[in-house]
Amino acid sequence: MKRTQTRTGLFLAISALLACNGALAQSTPPADPAATAAPTTADTTATQLDAVEVRSEYIPEPMLQTSEVASFVTREDFERTGDSDAAAALTRVTGLSLVRDKFVYVRGLGERYSSALLNGSPLPSPEPLQRVVPLDLFPSEVLDSVTVQKTYSVKYPGEFGGGVIDLQSLAVPDEPFLNFSIGMGGNSVTTGEKGLTYYGSDTDYWGYDDGTRKAPRELQDAVATGQRVDLGAFSREDLRRIGRSFENANLNVLQEKDSIDPDTSFGGSAGYSADMGAGRLGFVAVAGFENEWRTRFGTEQDGFFVGDSVEFDRDFDFLATQNNATVNVLLGTGFETDRHRLGLVTLYVHDTIKEAKSRAGLDNLAGFTARDDTTEWFERELINHQVSGSHKFGEYDDVTVEWRGSVAEANRDVPYEKGIRYELVDGYWSHDGSRVQNYTRFSFVEDELASGGVDVTWRLPIDRDVTLTGGLSYLDNDRTAESREFRFLALDGALPFYNRYQRVDYLLSDFNLSQDLLRLRETTGSFGAAAYDATLKVKGAYLQAEGEITPAVRATVGMRYEDATQAIEPYDIFTGVRQDSADPLVNDYLLPAATLTWNFADNQQVRFGASKTIARPQFRELAPQQYQDPDSDRQFYGNPYLVDSELVNLDARYEWFFGAGEYFTVGGFYKQIDNPIESNVNFAGGTTFQSFLNAPEATVYGAEIEFKKYFDPAIDAAWWGENRLYVASNYTWSQSEVNADEGDTVRPYGFPAPVDATLFVRDGSTLQGQSDHIANLQLGIEDEATRTQATLIANYVSERISARGRPGQPDYIDEPGTSLDFVLRKGFTLGGTDMTLGFSARNLLDTDYQEYQERDGNRVDVLRYSPGVSYDVSLSASF
Repeated sequence: MKRTQTRTGLFLAISALLACNGALAQSTPPADPAATAAPTTADTTATQLDAVEVRSEYIPEPMLQTSEVASFVTREDFERTGDSDAAAALTRVTGLSLVRDKFVYVRGLGERYSSALLNGSPLPSPEPLQRVVPLDLFPSEVLDSVTVQKTYSVKYPGEFGGGVIDLQSLAVPDEPFLNFSIGMGGNSVTTGEKGLTYYGSDTDYWGYDDGTRKAPRELQDAVATGQRVDLGAFSREDLRRIGRSFENANLNVLQEKDSIDPDTSFGGSAGYSADMGAGRLGFVAVAGFENEWRTRFGTEQDGFFVGDSVEFDRDFDFLATQNNATVNVLLGTGFETDRHRLGLVTLYVHDTIKEAKSRAGLDNLAGFTARDDTTEWFERELINHQVSGSHKFGEYDDVTVEWRGSVAEANRDVPYEKGIRYELVDGYWSHDGSRVQNYTRFSFVEDELASGGVDVTWRLPIDRDVTLTGGLSYLDNDRTAESREFRFLALDGALPFYNRYQRVDYLLSDFNLSQDLLRLRETTGSFGAAAYDATLKVKGAYLQAEGEITPAVRATVGMRYEDATQAIEPYDIFTGVRQDSADPLVNDYLLPAATLTWNFADNQQVRFGASKTIARPQFRELAPQQYQDPDSDRQFYGNPYLVDSELVNLDARYEWFFGAGEYFTVGGFYKQIDNPIESNVNFAGGTTFQSFLNAPEATVYGAEIEFKKYFDPAIDAAWWGENRLYVASNYTWSQSEVNADEGDTVRPYGFPAPVDATLFVRDGSTLQGQSDHIANLQLGIEDEATRTQATLIANYVSERISARGRPGQPDYIDEPGTSLDFVLRKGFTLGGTDMTLGFSARNLLDTDYQEYQERDGNRVDVLRYSPGVSYDVSLSASF
């Protein structure tokens, strides 16, 4: 009987609150005589619940649904900032920064310390060196919101250091809609300016190859024999025939384009829902296309600091033009009743970068002035199918069962990655096929991931609001990666004098191959350097209790168990024989987490959190072979001695929600990381390369502050109308320290036993990837009546270490600096149709990209260029 009284009191409190807009319940008598006769205990309960409801009047719904420290990017935020993808949008969140335009660092911790989910399910990655999915793959058009949770809860996977990023796709709509949009844009250093390109195929504009780049049948047959494509396994005539089958002029010849085309985009979305009697059925569809050009002109240097001076091993200027084409499609359907919901979502993203690049300068290691020309085609694709459901049981919906299943595949295909080097001889560029060489590479990554999970929540039949939640989850991630390299080399030591100065399509022509001036030779690395299989299997289970300790204090306590096996198996690409590699990482963990929320005053609360989590090595970091990062052109060696990192996380945050959509928060955090993985640079055999090791320990601590406020200035002028001002800002200060005490050891690649940690780790140095300062500021004007919104957006990220310098050399520093964006949206009606005109300008300060080494006033620009100012205009219609 007591339970019925509590629920009656709850209904009374809500009814009273709605009737009098937040006044006390007793000020309005109930209309129902039966309610008047309710027991006294019910009335008392109503008064208590009414007081709690008033306290949370302005706390936004996402904050009410989570007891953890979290930040949210809503659909409104996407529209306000005009960001095109999830990666760019997340830079507006407190403590988040972007690396290489696709990986998000949470509180300065690298991408390995964060996990990305789509509707609660893990995602595969098309990146050859990372297991973490790049977030630039997710256009904002297909997303409804993004949750960034910074304190751990056991319902999430245990790989949690900086946070978890949960992307929520568009859901079935409440009412039908139809939208279309079209846009055009450009860039100050690209559009209308000179740039580089190459022909490629007839369908390159759309991001799809028409078959031109497909490996020729002659090469496929040769590879299928399992032999290296070279003399011994093949005759000279075979090699001539295979070499002549390669695509030549379309993919080799760099062309100077007098005027780079503007950016274009178009898309549409539609949704429909209908009452089917037994429930509501709905559909949603989103499709979009974008084509963008970007030219980069800058410097690439490789230097060595000696005393108070620096010597340059290489010093190049480069010009590169990228054409990026993206296609995205989201299809969703759902059926729901009062107590049950079923959903099916399919997401398809196809993203292609076509790049033409030329660099020239002094190569002191080679001993001459050199020029490198490259043409590349990076094709990434993600297909994700997800089915989910939610079911409520019991008289009062006390038991909720939620389940999900996902099958996803991410691919990265890089066909005909071509490069050729020239030597400057008497004022002319010469290629002799011996001293300077060329290459053609084919590579791919296939990443498949199947996952599933079920969560059961039971609201206990007691006076206090207490729920128990338990769940099971499973993840199976399999990856295959291969790369093959071929060169056309001079048969007799060097090409004849005349042929050295031929244009590249004539140089690599069928005639020269038929005359045996050049011979095809496969230079693919063996012993597992060019191919590997990898797997990660994780089984998890958790139990969590959440409830009120007092009417103003809530707590969540949970424990997660994970059993995981991670393994990488390099294999000889010719024989298929598995190579010796590290033993699989087989670990099981108990990961506790606890949070406490104290709603101590009206619309004010304090959150506390503590947890233990882990971070696993990336797949390729474990492989003890040499490989190349296609993004940076740097050589890497994996390290089979890497182990999991373990983290202890502490958080506290004060939150004050003083108005609808307005708040002030301030908080602090502390993390202790055992065995953090760091990248270090070395030099051997004339080659600079990077590898990885587990440092002994690191700590990260800092503070965050966030503020959002709307202002209605009293301006009595017709031109001002009903405009209101909008201010949102956040700032994160953090400090980190890597510790290497006397007696600590590390196990770098190539060392047969552990060595003194201080030889490779500087005690007290900053953690790699950590920025001391991250700040965001948004200043806006908006008028709901005229549907006008203008926002000025500033973002600042201080310098951070991108890699440890080789022994005795300074670290590599990445300096993002300050960016300033402006976004304008204006709504109007045309012929009875709602229209929206949008305009944005990005990087108004024209901030350079800078990665460098510096000591005693001397500087090496590892990579520096100006990205220019980008701008676009769009028009959308809603029906």
